[in-house]
Amino acid sequence: MNKKNKRVAALLLLAAVAVSVPAIVNANRANHAEEVVPVVAQAHQVEQTVYENTQYGFRFTLPDSWKGYTIVTDKWEGHDATDGKVIESGASISIRHPEWTADKPRQDVPIYVFTIDQWNAIQQEKMFIGAAPMRPSELTRNDKYVFALPARYNFAYLDGYQEVEDILKGNPIQPL
Repeated sequence: MNKKNKRVAALLLLAAVAVSVPAIVNANRANHAEEVVPVVAQAHQVEQTVYENTQYGFRFTLPDSWKGYTIVTDKWEGHDATDGKVIESGASISIRHPEWTADKPRQDVPIYVFTIDQWNAIQQEKMFIGAAPMRPSELTRNDKYVFALPARYNFAYLDGYQEVEDILKGNPIQPL
């Protein structure tokens, strides 16, 4: 066999292989179904910090960035709608971010605690809390208490007020 014939034979062999290999691969795929390995999406677990108040019976879930929070207790006063005199009072509980300082205060998560009767008096406009023309807004309740967000709690626009709003959108408070 001369050089020219060897070259032609080699080209024919290459052409045959080029045509055969894809056909063999496709036939092999048809006979063997591809193994599909399901990808299990892992839920990204957000670390959370929980404040539990057993005195009034509620639990409040916070992002882990609030780990090390402090609790500031105070009281709210309810004024008679006719003469403005103080007729009721109750607990005001604020969850304070760990980065809060006197020089650089941050927005607290404020929670007013009302008895059912106190809450009903507010709803019936027999009593009002503070000077705002708006009532507190209910967050949740249990058999004894209503937990509410004070009206205009965030109007000072302190650092972190948007974060507190985002936390509140997630329904973080649960009655016990």
